[in-house]
Amino acid sequence: MLLDWCRAKTRGYEHVDIQNFSSSWSDGMAFCALVHHFFPEAFDYSQLSPQDRRRNFEVAFSAAETHAECPQLLDVEDMVRMKEPDWKCVYTYIQEFYRCLVQKGLVKTKKS
Repeated sequence: MLLDWCRAKTRGYEHVDIQNFSSSWSDGMAFCALVHHFFPEAFDYSQLSPQDRRRNFEVAFSAAETHAECPQLLDVEDMVRMKEPDWKCVYTYIQEFYRCLVQKGLVKTKKS
């Protein structure tokens, strides 16, 4: 369900093709697209490049923390060091981002 939600929210974003919670997130573009979907004023997505992984992670995690009050559970250094991130870490972060959006009323759940 969470993977489908991520796909739906990032559909149409260049350089993003979410197939899993690991390699699909390795260049930071999927994180940026997901955050940008909810906070388009936070940064200019068109200025990002899949080759600039460090900047992508910094932009996404910082914007999520600032605008969604989502704690930065993932370390930029770790993300850059790994060729493919640990799917459990990515899943946990996305789950927390989703929870923060629900708290802010930006995502509706069956309960809300």
